[in-house]
Amino acid sequence: MHANCGFGAALAAGLALSACAADAQHERLPGSNPIITDAFTADPAPLVVGDTLWLYTSHDKAEGDVLYAMNDWLVYSSKDLRHWTSHGPAMREADFAWAQANNSAWAAEAIEKDGKFYFYAPVKHKEPDRGFAIGVGVSDSPAGPFVDARGSALVTNSMTLVGRDYDQDIDPTVFIDDDGTPWLMWGHFTLFLVKLKPNMIELDGPITTIELPDFTEGPWLFKRGEHYYLAYASIDEVKQGDERIAYAMAPAITGPWTYKGLITGKTRNSYTIHPGIVEFKGRWYFFYHDALLTIGDLAGADGRRAVAVEYLDFNPDGTIRPVEQTDAGISVPPGGS
Repeated sequence: MHANCGFGAALAAGLALSACAADAQHERLPGSNPIITDAFTADPAPLVVGDTLWLYTSHDKAEGDVLYAMNDWLVYSSKDLRHWTSHGPAMREADFAWAQANNSAWAAEAIEKDGKFYFYAPVKHKEPDRGFAIGVGVSDSPAGPFVDARGSALVTNSMTLVGRDYDQDIDPTVFIDDDGTPWLMWGHFTLFLVKLKPNMIELDGPITTIELPDFTEGPWLFKRGEHYYLAYASIDEVKQGDERIAYAMAPAITGPWTYKGLITGKTRNSYTIHPGIVEFKGRWYFFYHDALLTIGDLAGADGRRAVAVEYLDFNPDGTIRPVEQTDAGISVPPGGS
């Protein structure tokens, strides 16, 4: 009987150890995807300031049959991309007095210039200039809060009537070239480019357009070495279906832009995907969103997305190596070794 009790105790202990091992296997490691789990987030926009990466996201609040419900932008910070601090809303759509309060706080991006931080964001404009517009917020801190820098929209629908109406002025990306010239790019099916004045809150010249294969939305500008890069959400005009991330390269911000192919395919559980590409502490990273996160009773969906990150690598000629979307993210070394 004592022997049987000993065997039972040993068996129970063994089962407990096995359960612990199984739990450990399923335990989320820092850097696993999604990287933000306290809220549904999308449209990641990373910004490096010193030894810290600041991450701006749109904020999905959709419940029930609502597709998108987004009225503010969140900001997080990290020094290692594995542990994140939430700083709450960086800005709200209601902070633009000229905007409708209409759940239109879509993809935005921030940049630093002369010690100030500028936040470029699309929101729906009040009548009579209907449709999406782009506003600019300004703050002395990357954490915000940002306030309207102009008191009016920087870009309005009436300035870009070239075919598509109402929602073409979305997804701004901002870039400061090596000579100090700031540029703004944005668009939905039509891709726009304009130079900004040094004050960052006025246009400096005409708005031009750029032709790229299957451009849909979500442009992201960056430079590496002598190459300019433009990543963007793409839908094949023939096959249609979900968005993928394509990219083009150029010798200058004004082009000519040469299409180079896909960085990654469609994301998981969402037909939208949005790129954010940045170098941080000597390594390049690819931010995006999927829709695999569950918070409480709410499961991931097109209106409830989650920001993720992967390593990004380049070939010797500067082209980008395709990115595989993973659960492990950057919790493991590059290459999975």
